[in-house]
Amino acid sequence: MMRQMRENTKIIMLVTALAFVALMVFEWGMDITGQSAGVQELGTVNGESVSYDRYQVAYRNLYDQVSASQEEPITSQQNREIEDAAWDEVVNQVLIEQELARRGITVTEQEVVQAARFSPPPDLRTNPAFMTDGVFDLQKYQDFIDNSADELLLLQLEAYYRDILPRGKLLRQVSEGIYFSDPQLWHLYRDANERVQVRYLPLNPDLRIPDEEIVVTPEEIEARYDETMDEFAIPARARVLAAVISKAPTAADSAASMERAQSVRQEIMEGADFAEVAARESADDGTKDAGGDLGVFGRGAMVKPFEDASFDARVGQTTEPVETSFGFHIIQVTQNWGDSVQARHILIPIERTDDSEIALLTRADSLEVLGETLTLSEAASRLGVPVEPADLTMEFPFVTNAGRVTEGVDWALQEAAPGDVSPVFETTSAFYALELVNRQEAGFLPLADASPAIEQDLRLERKLDMAEREGQEFVQALRSGRGMDQVALDQGLEIRTTELFSRNDFVPGLGRQNAAVGAAFGLATVFSDVIRTANNAYILEVVDYQPADSLAWEAQKQQQRAALTSTAQQTRLTDWLDGLRNAATIMDNRESVFQAVEDAPLSQGFPMG
Repeated sequence: MMRQMRENTKIIMLVTALAFVALMVFEWGMDITGQSAGVQELGTVNGESVSYDRYQVAYRNLYDQVSASQEEPITSQQNREIEDAAWDEVVNQVLIEQELARRGITVTEQEVVQAARFSPPPDLRTNPAFMTDGVFDLQKYQDFIDNSADELLLLQLEAYYRDILPRGKLLRQVSEGIYFSDPQLWHLYRDANERVQVRYLPLNPDLRIPDEEIVVTPEEIEARYDETMDEFAIPARARVLAAVISKAPTAADSAASMERAQSVRQEIMEGADFAEVAARESADDGTKDAGGDLGVFGRGAMVKPFEDASFDARVGQTTEPVETSFGFHIIQVTQNWGDSVQARHILIPIERTDDSEIALLTRADSLEVLGETLTLSEAASRLGVPVEPADLTMEFPFVTNAGRVTEGVDWALQEAAPGDVSPVFETTSAFYALELVNRQEAGFLPLADASPAIEQDLRLERKLDMAEREGQEFVQALRSGRGMDQVALDQGLEIRTTELFSRNDFVPGLGRQNAAVGAAFGLATVFSDVIRTANNAYILEVVDYQPADSLAWEAQKQQQRAALTSTAQQTRLTDWLDGLRNAATIMDNRESVFQAVEDAPLSQGFPMG
């Protein structure tokens, strides 16, 4: 047994050394590296240097995580986002370490020993060396710790706990005092589970009262504009021309994929085992290892072309390639019961060939080179790339066919001058270049442009005032004995009825979490008073009421408290760390440092990872 554990030592060491550990609900990054002698700092946090090495460890971890989560190569835009996230992570690490020192939080030898024996790192809990019948065996783990002669491993474990335990103490201090009482829990549970159904009379003043009856003066509009100017703030905006080169497969790529699918089918027709070919060729990772088996499915379970081919095929027949949005499918039906079939398939995706990929990259490079000396329209015209205008803001950085263009909007709003052509940027779906036409700085919508909306709001407010007064007369009629149906008939109004709803639901016709929804749960009389919301006024009548089940609440109360506490801790910790960052003096010199390295002779630089 010990030999087996020793054989796993390298894995255990690697996991322990590289893990970024989540403590409860907040992820504290471990400080794996310090400053390296002779390496230029990338910035400072409250005067403390941030070394390139430390930043690079965080960057590489995040880069590897993103790379492992997607099949496509990481784009330049993603890489920039990873760089910023790595910087933020390192800054957070330094701030946490500084706070640990400020508070004098340390850890004793006994605490390290206790944690090492009874709280193994999360990744070690899934190591096969410490499993018995698929379940973590604490005794095996403790035997390993007690008998290990590997000093390096023990030192790494000790370092792990000396780093993690103080952070746990800090977490408990920061999140201290979070507690949800029974009344708070019941209130939240009731809001989600108490239900009511109402009939209601919408007064619809905006439709029933003509605009001509309401007078709004220019002076009133200007006064409202002055009072609510913040509502008319407009963000910085860049007007650009965009040339987009799509990464989508071409017609030639589709033909090449079809040819490959035909070749794979021919191999099967000549006697090759379908399952073996599926395991080797299919792009469907969910079925390829099972020989392409899709199991039993009925009509409506698959996309239409696939379904039609499956139900039309004879049992044992290998179909011609069937095209869907996923690619080309070679299907073989193994059972057919009329209303359902069992089938297996091989998926050949429609993707760019190597030659097509090279041509795409060459085209993108050519656009960048031409853009250095020509206007974007001239450069794009030579390559047959369409150019379209676009308006970009930080809040809405999107270009048609390219998607989210974060790098492009940063360039347009912060770096470019009118007439400049950008480098070629990359998203997951396209390469693109921009030319800045003009830029509008952040400001406020002029009074003349804001006036129509303000006039409309003032007019609606006065219509609601009129409807509220009129509605009180309807309420009096209802309470004197006239039914809602008769009042609605007299006034030419339409009664509507809701489904059962909770306080948290969106209710068609009434809205969400507004005065009308709240009033439905508090009706002490048969009919409500006039209930006014931002856009309408209503009279309500309860049809059905279902109280929240207090016994069901009691049964789940502890789980509810734990979940809410966890969320509140996360919020508290996030707010606390944001507070540290806002109060800190943070110098980010990455751009100037990396630019200096890029400009320096190769022998004077340092490795960029």
